Amino acid sequence: MPPILPNIAADFPKVQFPHADILGVADMLSAEEQQQLQSIHEFLQTEIRPNVGEYWDREELPFDMLPKLAEHGLGELDFISDSRLFKGLVYAEVTRADVSLSALVGIHNELIVDFINAMGSQEQKDTWLPGLRKFEKVGCFALTEPDHGSDIAGGLATTAKKTNDGWVINGAKRWIGAGTFADFALVFARDLDDNEIKGFLVELDRDGVSKSKISRKMGLRIMQNADLKFENVEIPASNQLPGAASFAATNVLLRNSRAWVGWQGAGIQLAMFDAARRYALEREQFGRPLAKFQLIQEPLVRILGNATASLSMMAQVARIQQEGDMDMPHAALAKATTTRLARESAAATRGIFGGNGICTDFEASKLMSDAEILFTYEGTYEINSLIVGRAVTGTSAFV
Repeated sequence: MPPILPNIAADFPKVQFPHADILGVADMLSAEEQQQLQSIHEFLQTEIRPNVGEYWDREELPFDMLPKLAEHGLGELDFISDSRLFKGLVYAEVTRADVSLSALVGIHNELIVDFINAMGSQEQKDTWLPGLRKFEKVGCFALTEPDHGSDIAGGLATTAKKTNDGWVINGAKRWIGAGTFADFALVFARDLDDNEIKGFLVELDRDGVSKSKISRKMGLRIMQNADLKFENVEIPASNQLPGAASFAATNVLLRNSRAWVGWQGAGIQLAMFDAARRYALEREQFGRPLAKFQLIQEPLVRILGNATASLSMMAQVARIQQEGDMDMPHAALAKATTTRLARESAAATRGIFGGNGICTDFEASKLMSDAEILFTYEGTYEINSLIVGRAVTGTSAFV
């Protein structure tokens, strides 16, 4: 008599998934884009990922890596491809190598290069874009303030006063990525004459500008976040960004940057799967690899499932974005979901590493700490949830 159940273990094909993109999201790219993405992946995995740990421990930015990032087009993504899917997958790959550097690359492209290109004057474009595209110049995006984060649109306190010669900026900004070393800041300030929030390009070597590094962060330790203060900083009229004459004018770019963090949430889970799978195969306990244990295979599959769901979600977001139909609730849902899943994947990854998972000699603790930052910045999980909640119920939970 044949067995009631077939011998599944004997018949199942011995297929392995060493790469986390098991549903082939990257296969939707053109052949040229796939080749370019593979080149970027290999560069990041061989030259960046193995070498960033010591910088993370010391809270230092590896400035010598910036020219290498530029060589692979990471300072000018909008200029080398108009594909939102390609751009998103590049963000995921940079995150896969290091979250801090992906924050620098994302802010640089989404909130500095794109902002100046879309809303700057021709003079501002000619002055700054050539250096920015090669990471020879770096800008920072100065919106958040010490007392205003989630409520920045209504509570922004930094002021701009029009004068005969230009503008005078007063105020303070907090959590400004790259603020310790950037050449300039895109500063958002409230015009005292009409109460509108406007954008200004402020060189950080001007009199009245002070900056201090925010240290002892639990994650994103390579990124140099700063407190910036502006005390009667005088700038010429030509430093106002003509396309940023009101806060509403910036919403498209802020929405796009929120979607970018969704790609970070997917990318960090690719890194988690890489690290967890490798450790499970190499580490032996009780005389056999960890990968032989059911209690290891289950969380490893959960990490893979979360990463796959996040990549697939972001691919759909990229399609909507490409078609020009993306609204803030789409970006908010993507950012909230992928970073929530990244938190779950981080805990599973740390668990697979056991005691070694609490040491930065191993990658798990770094990934877990960085996932916490993704969960909070570019709109907290809670605020993004309320944005989506308002969209699906027609009722705002904001005061």
